[in-house]
Amino acid sequence: MARVTVEDCVLRVPNRFELVMMAAQRARCVAAGALLSIDRDNDKNPVVALREIAEATIPLDNLRNDLIKSHQKYVEPDEPEEEVVELIAGETAWIRPLGEDGSDDMGDALSDEDDEDEDEEEGEEMLEGEGNDIIL
Repeated sequence: MARVTVEDCVLRVPNRFELVMMAAQRARCVAAGALLSIDRDNDKNPVVALREIAEATIPLDNLRNDLIKSHQKYVEPDEPEEEVVELIAGETAWIRPLGEDGSDDMGDALSDEDDEDEDEEEGEEMLEGEGNDIIL
């Protein structure tokens, strides 16, 4: 088991605070199941992370970006892709407003309601005509 020291890592990351933050982020990634770039040799995750940084087996830029993303609280929403926007625009052409050409369902529904009113009036007249005083 190779011993890793902070002096080995400071050559790659000069700021010790940033080094600790990056090593902690890498240790969390390893704990989450990220692939190791070196042999574990019975070392714990923080030691493995420091050894990877010291031996320059992981890209530090990606590690910095992961660290920044993990501390962000506001994530900007992605803009919809052009293909989705085009599909949405195409669907609006399929939709036809009601009452546009007079043959839609709305006009038929109104005429059906008028027919029902007439049927009810005829039913009332029939009941009254038979001598019954019941009105529905």
